[in-house]
Amino acid sequence: MRFAVLGPVRAWRGDTELELGPPKQRALLALLLTRAGHPVAVHDIVDALWGQNPPDSAVNVVQRHIGSLRRLLEPGLPARGVSRWLVRGSGGYRLEVDPYCLDLLRFRDLRQQAEDAARHGGTAEATELLIEALALWRGPTASGIAPEVRSHPVFAAVDGEHLAAVKEAAEQALEAGPGPGARVLVTLRQAAAQHPLDEMLQARLILVLAATGHQAEALDVYRNIRARLAGELGVDPGAELQAAQQQVLSQTVPMGCPAPTRGAGPDEPDHSDGIGAGPVSAAAQPADTATVRPAQLPADLPVFTGRSKELEGLRMLLPTAGGAASSVVISAIGGMAGVGKTTLAVHWAHQVAERFPDGQLYVNLRGFHPSDSVMGTAEAIRSFLDALGVPSHRLPAGLETQAALYRSLLADRRMLILLDNAHDTEHVRPLLPGAPGCLVIVTSRNQLCGLVAGDGAHFVTLDLLSEAEALAFLRRRLGAERVRREPAAAAEIVSACGNLPLALAIVSARAAVNPAFTLASVAAELRESRGSLDAFSAEAPVADARTAFSWSYNLLSPEAARIFRLLALHPGPDYSLAAMASLAGQRPGQTRPLLAELARAHLIFEVVPGRFGCHELLRTYAAELGQARNASDEPGPARRRMLDHYLHSTHAAERILAPSREHLEPKPHAAEVTVLPFADQAQAAAWLDVNRPVLLAVIEQGTRHGSGEHSWQLAATLERYLDRSGRWQEQAAAQTTAMTAAQCLGDIRGQAYAHRALGFVNGRLGNWEEADEHLARALKLFGEIGDPAGQGRVHRYFAFLANRRLRHDEALDHYRRASDLYRTAGRRSEEASVFNEVGWTYILMGEYVKALGECGQALALHREIGDRNGEAAAWDSLGYAHHHLRAHDEALACYEPALELYRAIRDRYLEADTLVHIGDSHHAADHHVQAASAWRQALAILDEIGHPDAAGVRDRLKHTAASGMRGNPPKA
Repeated sequence: MRFAVLGPVRAWRGDTELELGPPKQRALLALLLTRAGHPVAVHDIVDALWGQNPPDSAVNVVQRHIGSLRRLLEPGLPARGVSRWLVRGSGGYRLEVDPYCLDLLRFRDLRQQAEDAARHGGTAEATELLIEALALWRGPTASGIAPEVRSHPVFAAVDGEHLAAVKEAAEQALEAGPGPGARVLVTLRQAAAQHPLDEMLQARLILVLAATGHQAEALDVYRNIRARLAGELGVDPGAELQAAQQQVLSQTVPMGCPAPTRGAGPDEPDHSDGIGAGPVSAAAQPADTATVRPAQLPADLPVFTGRSKELEGLRMLLPTAGGAASSVVISAIGGMAGVGKTTLAVHWAHQVAERFPDGQLYVNLRGFHPSDSVMGTAEAIRSFLDALGVPSHRLPAGLETQAALYRSLLADRRMLILLDNAHDTEHVRPLLPGAPGCLVIVTSRNQLCGLVAGDGAHFVTLDLLSEAEALAFLRRRLGAERVRREPAAAAEIVSACGNLPLALAIVSARAAVNPAFTLASVAAELRESRGSLDAFSAEAPVADARTAFSWSYNLLSPEAARIFRLLALHPGPDYSLAAMASLAGQRPGQTRPLLAELARAHLIFEVVPGRFGCHELLRTYAAELGQARNASDEPGPARRRMLDHYLHSTHAAERILAPSREHLEPKPHAAEVTVLPFADQAQAAAWLDVNRPVLLAVIEQGTRHGSGEHSWQLAATLERYLDRSGRWQEQAAAQTTAMTAAQCLGDIRGQAYAHRALGFVNGRLGNWEEADEHLARALKLFGEIGDPAGQGRVHRYFAFLANRRLRHDEALDHYRRASDLYRTAGRRSEEASVFNEVGWTYILMGEYVKALGECGQALALHREIGDRNGEAAAWDSLGYAHHHLRAHDEALACYEPALELYRAIRDRYLEADTLVHIGDSHHAADHHVQAASAWRQALAILDEIGHPDAAGVRDRLKHTAASGMRGNPPKA
């Protein structure tokens, strides 16, 4: 059970939120939660629920609600059974709650830790602890219950704890530095607004504002509080407020020093192929997400022109400076393709971004993507949760629960969210915040009437530029003198481009890079091409943007024009040089200058060196051009070359990252395909990280376009990477697509691989029944095709999931079967890995001597066959067994060769994992300096590669420091 009272009263059993019943029952639960662990007398309950005039039936009503709460919290409790949670005694009732299961108790614990840290000079640590504590609050204590009940002193006292913690956080932040100060500022502003006459609080707000670079706002706060004190109380500011003002004026506000980043999370031992780890306790999971301030807005256009009327209308939507909105402000900007919706939205967003201090989120929803790769709402929410600092392994399952988490994270923040290129209302509705304080800007080619009618959006229809604005556009791009010399030609260019900003941008860009061209010659070429393509609209002046596109396209060399047409076959969101070379059937050296030619023509743009993007309207144009060509540019062969590039490059990366694992061998690729070589594991892992969105899109595209074999093989090849990086929901989606592809082909092997991967990932997600069903099906299919090695890995997956469910004997049985199958298949490396995993199972069972025997056999066999990954994993397991036998010197002696091997093969994650184990053994042996050193090395690596295990290492360092200050270091 989990409970929350710092905000709305809530309770969960597992992942299921409970309906808490009628208002009085909810209020009763809130009262018991605020006094958790202490008895609350019946007369105190009656007093809190009804005040001075309770009904005669009050005690009976309380007893009925107590009974209902018991049944709610413990549905299987017998009528006269003893409750685990609600206990009767001492004339009242007591709610027993684990400290980590109630946000209020967790808040108090963090506040106490902060006090301990501050007492020993750890101001940065104290600030971070207080920030973590304040992040638990989602509103006033027990918000949502009746106001007359919430006014009871018990709830007011808890609210007072929040106010005190805000003041403490401000004090510590002033010493810790501007980084923590900026993170405290949001909560401090909110508290100051709620307590406008609290001089101590206002003084701290003034100092933190000044310390974080907001001196003008700090002085405004002082002026406002001085006026309010005079108007409402008839007094002048006290000494503390006056001193704060003087510090700002004299620029003597303390700035402190930078504070370290903190976090908390689980640590799961790992091995050479990612399936030898033991279970993670749910209690070790972090309760909350660290505050992150994303800044995702694209760059503003330095030559933005016009739209003054629209900008003024948009500004009117926001409250006056300093005011707070009573609801979410939603602005929907609509209009035809190329009219400048995104440009206007980004420009306005930059103008008002400072009014949303908690950051900006941006996503291109690709609502009209020519390759049908529209970004789904679920993918968009996951990208936002990632930007808000939610680790991938902490994402809840299902769109609704992810959307709820997203709304919860935004509930107390003032953020700007830009949803670009939406398809329709339902595309964006789950992305809307639920609480006031945020601005949402939506752009779309559709009118989004549902968003206006159902969500109160303010719709702005963006029309073509006026003639004056269009001419100003040309002057900004080409220079005022050049346009002044040829006014008639400039007017003709504007007319030929239909006053469409995107068309004007392409034409003016070409004219700008060719200054010898007269504007008259530019206008003449546009005039000659007019009418050869369909118009964008059917009414009023024709906005013929395709004419502008064709003008730019027709100036390309034939080779570059072919690359542009082929570009539409790529699923995006961006394109690498090697992928485009494979599409074209060329070497990268041939393709590079052609992409540079396209970039100069502003038909594509370079995102980072070697990776390119393209506006969706231009992609649509490229797709239409490709469809109009003859069979010489048939999309089938080009798309297969691209799929071969991604499949074989992924295979090459995986062979570097996991050389001892069995790998699916794809069919040979065509000679024209570029397969990337990887120098080391770091390079291979970096390539997978950068290309992950493309690879997942390629799996989908292959299934849609008759290349199902590529789809399932790519999904199978990515399985280890997606699992190791904790992207289990992406894994589930990719393997489901792979299953569909394999079934359509009637490919038994493909179905076996997909079932096996789906079984493992469902186990990761706790879907045990589905996991068992998929693995059983995979075992049968691998048997049908005579693949004992494939069956062996299925048994290892069964064993891993059995260990997660504490069924260790069952796990050992599966490992024995896997070992027999690998022996039959002649897969000695996998057989050795099974010895190691059996040893790990014995560790989980507490049979450490047996574990030493099994892991010793694994080590000998891995050494014999020269498998350095497996040898390193065996050394690590031996160290772990010795550690639990309290033979810490022997453990460290085993960890050292494991560490050397992981460094030699450049496996950064497992190097960090072994450093964590080294730290654990040093810590258990009371070598605290060495322990901290090892953990810090591990943390640096995990932070560098962005792995969620970093949180667990921070947790070790934090608790070790806290325990050390109390003189009682905990044993690992």
